[in-house]
Amino acid sequence: MRYRAGVGVASGARSVSRPVPARCRGRRGPPAAGFGAARRGYPRCVTSTTSQQELFRFLEDRFACAQACTACARASALRASLVGPDGTEEQELVRRKGIVCAEVCDATCRVLSEDNRVDEAGIRVQVEWCRTVCLETAHVFDRHPGAEDGAAVCRACAQACTDFLQTLQ
Repeated sequence: MRYRAGVGVASGARSVSRPVPARCRGRRGPPAAGFGAARRGYPRCVTSTTSQQELFRFLEDRFACAQACTACARASALRASLVGPDGTEEQELVRRKGIVCAEVCDATCRVLSEDNRVDEAGIRVQVEWCRTVCLETAHVFDRHPGAEDGAAVCRACAQACTDFLQTLQ
C-alpha cells in the first residue's frame, strides 16, 4: 500500500510516492481513537478521504493558532514596552500581564510550529494556558487607554486557541 504526498499542490507540481509509515501498515479504516490515539499531537494514520480532511483541518487550525500566538506575543510585548517601569500600580499590571502574555504566546507558538515530540496532552495544556492568559491580558488591556488594539489581538488569539482545541477533540 502506498500514499501520495503533495495532495492539493498546484497543477503541474510533481507528486512523490512514499512508502506507508511502519506504524500505519496493516491498519484499515480510521484511527481507533481519532486524534486522541496519536502520539506527539498528530493523527496516527491517514487512511481515508475523511481522515485526510480531518488532518488538513487539524494542520490549518494548528497553524492559525500559532500565527495568532505570534501576533499576540508581538502586541503584548509592544504594549508592555510602552508602559514605564515606574508607573502606577495599574500601569505595572499592564506591563506585567503584557510580558507574561508575550512569553506564553511565544512558547505556545514554538510548541505548535516545531516537531518537538510533545504529545497531545502536552499540546492541549499549553494551548489552554495560552487561551487563559490571553483572555486575562485582554481584560487588563481593556482598562488601559490606548490598549484596545492589543486587547483585540489577545482575544483573537484566545479564539484561535479555542478553535484548535476543538480540533483536538
